[in-house]
Amino acid sequence: MTYEDATDYLLGTINETASRRNPHRLERMAAFLRHLGDPHERYPTLHVGGTSGKGSTSTILATALTAAGRRTGLHTKPHLTSMTERARIDGVAIEEQRFADLLEEMMPAIDATSREFGRPSYYETLLALAFVHFAREGVDVAVIEVGVGGTLDGTNLITPEAAVITNVGLDHTEILGDTHELIARDKAGIAKNGIPLISDAHGIARETIEEVCASVGAPFFAVDDHATIEQRPGERYGQSFAVTTAAGTYELSLPVLGRFQQRNAATAIVTFERLTGALRPSIGEIERGLTQLVVPGRMEFFPGFPSVIFDVAHNPDKAASLAEALRETFPDRRFSFVVAISEAHDAQSTLRAWFDLPASFVFTSFDAAGRTAERPQRLFNMAALAGVPARAIADPIEALAVARRQADGNHVVVVTGSTFVTGILRDWWVRNVVERTRN
Repeated sequence: MTYEDATDYLLGTINETASRRNPHRLERMAAFLRHLGDPHERYPTLHVGGTSGKGSTSTILATALTAAGRRTGLHTKPHLTSMTERARIDGVAIEEQRFADLLEEMMPAIDATSREFGRPSYYETLLALAFVHFAREGVDVAVIEVGVGGTLDGTNLITPEAAVITNVGLDHTEILGDTHELIARDKAGIAKNGIPLISDAHGIARETIEEVCASVGAPFFAVDDHATIEQRPGERYGQSFAVTTAAGTYELSLPVLGRFQQRNAATAIVTFERLTGALRPSIGEIERGLTQLVVPGRMEFFPGFPSVIFDVAHNPDKAASLAEALRETFPDRRFSFVVAISEAHDAQSTLRAWFDLPASFVFTSFDAAGRTAERPQRLFNMAALAGVPARAIADPIEALAVARRQADGNHVVVVTGSTFVTGILRDWWVRNVVERTRN
């Protein structure tokens, strides 16, 4: 099997699942893993859920663990450019041919599972492949990001050393419920007896998570109760701050933008302090590790004329965080947005978070298996009703070119919205701008 064969097979499984509310979802995943020899049980794990920040928090955890000398697996979703990003060890994605070879080896388990519960879905297969890869490579620990929700997510078969719920916002409401309480209850389904759960959720979401933890016997730790953040003077394209806990003060310099990453770092630190033994990094190891942090597609900044930011912000919570980060980081600048949003997401509420910024918009589209982009003209109409300057250009490469041409030296181009358009344009930017500059 070639890598192209593997990706073709996986893309054909995107709709190979019943409703995400189906109570048999975990039974199918459990059977699949059993046929694979339960690879997820061969190494300790950290389990990270939440509405926003779970990918960044997972990456922070994995980066610090790698810096501390632990061979660390990392599974996050969705990927920006390649399916191989779903299975990384010490920051390096699985090689394409290795990916294909593992999938081919997994086919008997896929067939056996299919006879019992139907063919494993795209998400389930990629998750299982990551579990197998980590087991084969003998990782010391793996950080596993939740897919959707928590209770019925395929990742909820692991028994982690600690669980995390970053925060709770209104996303995937058609699956998880339409209130913060309902969504928090579903996400809190990852709580397990005796396993600490750390959360940066607030209000009714925090109360709900704390209630669920008490009911199952999971020790609950709120980030605000165990950590404080203090700003420090920092570099121009990064941020410096201190996180103080009962264990001491961590002096951190992150080479990434967005103050929300400070909350994510504090969440990771409170999580590390719940660990025991060899897994727990020291303060110095965490400080050194986070100077190397790279979070592609999360407030990722490329200086230039104009400068460009890539940030996946496909729901109202992420959009609000991006808007706040832009105001804080570039208080005297204007913005030229390039945006595409999936039909499955709340475009109106997402866009509303950006309409108060000094900005113009180019709305575009994307072509991705299993996902449909909202029509650019419909997004344009939303902007027009709000009195915001905008254009609609279906081709994303052309949309980026137009946004760059209409920007002057005071502008920052912001590519955001769907993971798909962010990934497409980031990949184009790296290949056509960054690599040419280096050469």
